[in-house]
Amino acid sequence: MNLSLTTFSARAAAGTALAVLLALPAALPAPASAASSATRTSNSATKHSDVELSWRLLDTGSTSHFRGLSAVSARVAWVGGYDGTVLRTVDGGRHWSDVSPAGADTLQFRDVQAFDPRHAVAMAAGVGTDSALYATSDGGRHWQVAYRNTDPAAFFDCMSFSDRNHGLVLSDPVDGKFRILATRDGGRSWQVLDTAMPAALPGEAAFAAGGECLTTLGREAWFGTGGQDQARVFHSRDGGHSWTVTSTGMGSGPTAGVFALAFRDHRHGIATGGDFTTPTSATDALALTRTGGQSWQLVSDAPSGYRSGVAWLPHSDTAVAVGISGSDVSYDGGRHWQQFDDGSFDTVSCTRDGACWASGELGRVALLNR
Repeated sequence: MNLSLTTFSARAAAGTALAVLLALPAALPAPASAASSATRTSNSATKHSDVELSWRLLDTGSTSHFRGLSAVSARVAWVGGYDGTVLRTVDGGRHWSDVSPAGADTLQFRDVQAFDPRHAVAMAAGVGTDSALYATSDGGRHWQVAYRNTDPAAFFDCMSFSDRNHGLVLSDPVDGKFRILATRDGGRSWQVLDTAMPAALPGEAAFAAGGECLTTLGREAWFGTGGQDQARVFHSRDGGHSWTVTSTGMGSGPTAGVFALAFRDHRHGIATGGDFTTPTSATDALALTRTGGQSWQLVSDAPSGYRSGVAWLPHSDTAVAVGISGSDVSYDGGRHWQQFDDGSFDTVSCTRDGACWASGELGRVALLNR
């Protein structure tokens, strides 16, 4: 789903499902600028086992809206934003390099997948040719256009790689079914897969909110949807060629549904979302699976607001969820949650060495203090 009210109205009139731009509601105070918030940490922290959680905001030198984030380690991370912006750090966020692709200043990079300081793929989301995939192998000094969409019905929502070579991209439905693109060479080339895909419901689409509506683990893949009557999760066991679908029971509607998925292993996963037009309240906005997505259970002690990003800390039962009205942590596999920050973020990414990064509007990027 795209995310602009104007675009949504235009495409809805044409019978195509899109979402609306996740704008910060007037009722919420706008966060400080990137420069003024660089050394600030939240005053609303939660303690657990004598460990205090807080976000340490980093000065990116940018005011772009960073919906795309890929954390490689505690030192290396890439972010993608509006106005064709891509930034990279190799020193834990102390310094950022502008490695934006040339000639892409009109694009919105809403998802990024980085493998190391040199190799990355950036996904642009938009109508028609504004959906595109870029790849770099030299730290962003040069980019190649790996794929440019030409189908006016397609709209890229999110991207996920299971290893350095194999990745998938999810597009909103084309001819009544969600479209999957795949790469086998690290994002240098992409093909539209001929899939056995269940039909999309009328008005159903995915949310290009923070690059987390699709996730992969080995040959398995899952993506979440919303937009109308049901919030569903689609599941593939064969690298994206064939899919099944299950309703999560989460709240759904034109601006509500599943926004983010995270799997700790092949059986245990979290789906989170809500309605971004009511970011401080949420009903049936988080669900868990212990069956690899075959069934989902709603969580009563869930975050109290809309959350567009979720990630597991490696080798633990701890998960972090973020949204434009705050961040929450669960220490018991997602059954209970505590809010520890009230700042605005769109997406979160945790690394194998235990670092967690978050990003959002006005150039906001942060590292989790634990």
